[in-house]
Amino acid sequence: MINKGDKIPDVKLVKATADGPQQISSSEYFAGKKVALFSVPGAFTPTCSAKHLPGYVEKAADLKAKGVDEIACTAVNDAFVMGAWNDAAGSEDVTMLADGNGEFAEAVGLTMDGSGFGLGKRGQRFSMIVNDGVVEELNVEAPGDFKVSAAEYMLDQL
Repeated sequence: MINKGDKIPDVKLVKATADGPQQISSSEYFAGKKVALFSVPGAFTPTCSAKHLPGYVEKAADLKAKGVDEIACTAVNDAFVMGAWNDAAGSEDVTMLADGNGEFAEAVGLTMDGSGFGLGKRGQRFSMIVNDGVVEELNVEAPGDFKVSAAEYMLDQL
């Protein structure tokens, strides 16, 4: 599993944009800026939609006031689903990074098996502060929890 002080591994992600999906490497995306990244097991799922994404939308200005350049959400979903979720419940303050094949979740060692719920292999619920490609803070939730990956918790870390 990735740790504080580690560099983000270089894998392909797909950024959901108004002009459609845009492939980007993680090393390119995280370079030269401070990013508040949070991962959810799936777009449109209950906790993710009711609490996780709304918290980052609500606290976006506060996070940016504390030095965050960009807020990003990742999930093992395709860019079209991530874009639709952002249109439905997100904001322009949150960049959606689709990890459709789970390569990013696998590379950072934060996968989970949601097969019992028909979800297959997914990314765990976590958050991290990434500064110029290096992990400064890492918050991994225990299964079923929603505490340390919340926007409010991250604000206290900044």
